[in-house]
Amino acid sequence: MLKLAVQKSGRLHEDSMQLLKECGISISNGANKLKTEAGNFPLQVFFLRDDDIPQYVEDAVADIGIVGENVVYEKNKTVDVVEKLGFGKCRLSFAVVRGEQYNDIQSLEGKRIATSYPYLTAQFLQKNKVKADIHEISGSVEIAPGIGLADAICDLVSSGSTLLTNGLKEVETILRSEAILIRNQQFSEEQQHILDKLLFRIHAVKKAKNNKYILLNAPNDKLDEIISLLPGMKSPTVLPLADKGWSSVHSVLSEDEFWDKIERLKNAGAQGILVVPIEKMVM
Repeated sequence: MLKLAVQKSGRLHEDSMQLLKECGISISNGANKLKTEAGNFPLQVFFLRDDDIPQYVEDAVADIGIVGENVVYEKNKTVDVVEKLGFGKCRLSFAVVRGEQYNDIQSLEGKRIATSYPYLTAQFLQKNKVKADIHEISGSVEIAPGIGLADAICDLVSSGSTLLTNGLKEVETILRSEAILIRNQQFSEEQQHILDKLLFRIHAVKKAKNNKYILLNAPNDKLDEIISLLPGMKSPTVLPLADKGWSSVHSVLSEDEFWDKIERLKNAGAQGILVVPIEKMVM
């Protein structure tokens, strides 16, 4: 049995539970439950505060955990990062009052900085030889300059709308963060075997999200050019159509190159292009 710690509520909870569901792991997490077991996989799930997860994993109370990189590095616990999960992306940044001049990190010299991340903030300032007063607060960091508590803040930013609402502007990024899977350093062979099975499923889900399955009709005299644009997993599948002189081509495209390739396929003579999401993708 592998013990997994996930956030009990907040921005990573829903995505963590969705990932387990997409991995085919059945979890029943009723209201106010702090612990549950999967019905079809050797996994026990603890629902914890995100700030506590690195400590629980370091102490081997939990074997693995899903948590933001920002939390792991702020808490500075001895854990191994196993996998970046691709969701919960944000950045830890400095922000100052909109309209205030900011040239570089030296502009924060002697300023009062409010943050929920005192360790990372102090490390970054020290690295850049900037002396400032750090005020640690929990929650609603963005209002600190408006009420006279601080001159600047260091906080998580996603879209930047909260900063804008509070009259602030983002000026310097300390860390780009996303959800990661961490593990403790006291793993048994049996635990590693279960983790490998879980990672196999996670990789299949992640590959599926990063790729699209496409089907298209191609004139046979343009097949070579169209196939050259479609490497697929190994090579495209080509099937003859009932309409003489035409073939159906099936392949896989990565999300990063999708729109560029679709445009080039159309220009090469492809017609009836159908795009289908992939649920799982096992290499």
